[in-house]
Amino acid sequence: MTVRRVLALVLGGGRGTRLYPLTRDRSKPAVPLAGKYRIIDVPLSNCINSGVQRIYVLTQFNSVSLHRHIRRTYTFDPFSGGFVEILAAQQTLDSAGWYQGTADAVRQNVRYLQQSDIKHVLILSGDQLYRMNYADMLATHLDRKADVTIAGIPVADEAASALGIMRLDTSGRVEGFLEKPQTKPELDMMRTDPAWIERQGVPAKGRSLMASMGIYLFDRDCLLDLLTKTDYQDFGREVFPAAIRTKKVHLHTFDGYWEDIGTIRSYYQCNLDLAGADAPFDLADPEAPIYSRGRFLPPSRFDGASVKRSLVSDGCTIGEGAVIENSVIGLRCRIGRNVVIRNSVILGNDFFETADDMAARASNGAPPLGIGDGTIIEGAIVDKNVRIGRRARIVNEHGWDNTADSDRFTVRDGVAVVPKDAIVPDGWIPEPGLIKPATA
Repeated sequence: MTVRRVLALVLGGGRGTRLYPLTRDRSKPAVPLAGKYRIIDVPLSNCINSGVQRIYVLTQFNSVSLHRHIRRTYTFDPFSGGFVEILAAQQTLDSAGWYQGTADAVRQNVRYLQQSDIKHVLILSGDQLYRMNYADMLATHLDRKADVTIAGIPVADEAASALGIMRLDTSGRVEGFLEKPQTKPELDMMRTDPAWIERQGVPAKGRSLMASMGIYLFDRDCLLDLLTKTDYQDFGREVFPAAIRTKKVHLHTFDGYWEDIGTIRSYYQCNLDLAGADAPFDLADPEAPIYSRGRFLPPSRFDGASVKRSLVSDGCTIGEGAVIENSVIGLRCRIGRNVVIRNSVILGNDFFETADDMAARASNGAPPLGIGDGTIIEGAIVDKNVRIGRRARIVNEHGWDNTADSDRFTVRDGVAVVPKDAIVPDGWIPEPGLIKPATA
């Protein structure tokens, strides 16, 4: 059996509230990543590199930019039969519209699973960073004669409280599932023998808990049975636990880099990790590249700047005396002279600004697109198409954990965020009188 008969469904319809304000104007899978990609590029690239070429992306909230990115990026050879298509929430004769959860989203599109040549259905998340060959997962599924196979990764006790943990028998069959265990008795009940983990070819390294990665491979008929005979709305909380009780569910062990990009803090840290010299995830892997939209942009220009441990994307202009350290610089960034950017993620711009545009903006008192001379940005995320004037400070100097929403400066999970299209005037600093505390 080959992956040609596997249909992939990428779930990308959630509100992404924990990634706000980056998800104010876009869906979570459309959020930029590592300067030139979008998060959705990761599961789609994994599919393509694995030979899975029939892919649906299920969307719902703020999905216009995601649709545009997919339409411009993923076009297959007409002889391959491959496609990446959008399944947006819609009203039909059988459904009132909005998806009520991940399982409900698939249920509302069940007719696309009923094609005669579909044998297996791969359910993927649209907000994770990892590299996996799904052909290996299919091989595990077939070898174990499973109805459902789930990808799992060994984790230490301290990480388990944020994940779903599985209990396994000696063959790797999943016998139990506990969402976010908090106490030692709960953890002890779910432990996997480290020696068993080692026998799967994975170094245990003191880890004795197997966490669900939220990646499922179903026999198509099994999935149809689970969806059509129940009203379950969520895969992780309802469908998967039900499958454990009634179906043969097996583990596919994984031990590469895996990050669930669900919060501002995890998004921020993931980007900075990618910028490091010893990045845990290799963006330049020639055998399994991460694909994205091809853009016709000029090389980036550096004019006497100092750049260390950073990713700099295409089309940037970085002025004399600028210092960039441990940061990610997105597409088309215009960074002025003597700017300091440390431990920050700058998402870049969607367009170049013409001289006439700059003059028109200046007449209204707005700075040009980009980051003005002498500005300091530390520990921050600057969203797209932002105008920051000269000698401004984008720094969470007061140690806020969270603040109220602002059109210039917001703090989430301790990370300062400048929202998309913001205008920050010359000399601006985040004073307590300007920044309101978060409401309960």
